[in-house]
Amino acid sequence: MSKMLEEIRQQPEALAKTLKQEWKGIEKLKQQFEAYPPRMIILAARGTSDNAAQFGRYLLELLTGIPVSLSAPSIYTLYGAKLDLEDTLVVGISQSGESTDTNIVLERAKECGAFTLGITNEPDSTLAKLGHATILVRAGKEKSVAATKTYTGQLLAMYMLAYALGGKLALKDLEKLPELAAKALKLEPQVAAMAGRYRFMQHAVVVGRGLNYANAFEFALKMMETCYVIAERFSSADLLHGPIAMVDPHFPAFVFAPSGVTWNPISELLARVDATTHETLLVTDKSNKAAFDSKRRAFRIPVAIPELLTPIPYIIPGQLFAGYLATEKGLNPDQPRSLTKVTQNL
Repeated sequence: MSKMLEEIRQQPEALAKTLKQEWKGIEKLKQQFEAYPPRMIILAARGTSDNAAQFGRYLLELLTGIPVSLSAPSIYTLYGAKLDLEDTLVVGISQSGESTDTNIVLERAKECGAFTLGITNEPDSTLAKLGHATILVRAGKEKSVAATKTYTGQLLAMYMLAYALGGKLALKDLEKLPELAAKALKLEPQVAAMAGRYRFMQHAVVVGRGLNYANAFEFALKMMETCYVIAERFSSADLLHGPIAMVDPHFPAFVFAPSGVTWNPISELLARVDATTHETLLVTDKSNKAAFDSKRRAFRIPVAIPELLTPIPYIIPGQLFAGYLATEKGLNPDQPRSLTKVTQNL
């Protein structure tokens, strides 16, 4: 059994531990932001952490009303620009805490007057010591190159940051997330059985919208790095603006389909996609009865989940699928070619 699959299964415990051990610090952050509210937030990250940042952008703007931007590290590392970051919160996100360009963004941001925050799984890392404050992902050592439990830990950190910034979240809301992750893990036998069907898949499209847009990027990334599948990722709106032309009967589509405000545009897209491909697989849950179409395959988490809380449980079937598909293809998901656990670049 791969380390990747072992670490996927550790996520409920890791989420509960992160929430329990970091909450006291989150309450202190809340006091900081009540006294000095930021006018803008900038998130800096690479790779899987950048997908967590993409989720953070949606969540933080939705719950706090504060404008959020994703940093372009090259502005600092290549062009040496200096920005006016007074009253700005700059957040660096890195599993290892040793992503060179992410750390440089935080260093420069501090010099430019920003309040800086690091989110990392490594308490002794450069990033953990660099910011004015830190949120630690308490996932334990992640041995597989493919990040899984640190990704969901980073999503949880974004929920906690939203709370600290005055977002309408309560601890009792976040305490549901470990159990929802455990419910998603119950799909593992179904996911393992389904993976064999896609053994010869070479390309695919992954679609999400709103809060699950970042999951489309992360699911696609996992298939690219562990299974060497060329996986394009889109919002449902962007796919309709031209790229849908590439979808044909042999081009599988993986679609995140929660109930809530994103379902109508997703269902409209599905009607178009169903006409062009025989292979559509949804990630959904018990609450979205409209997604229960016998013509489509689906990973249905066996509990009703409010859309706001879907991103963490929804990515878990995608992680499992990538892990089992890699094995079906005779690949080692723990050691993808040309990749290392820590990537340092400028």
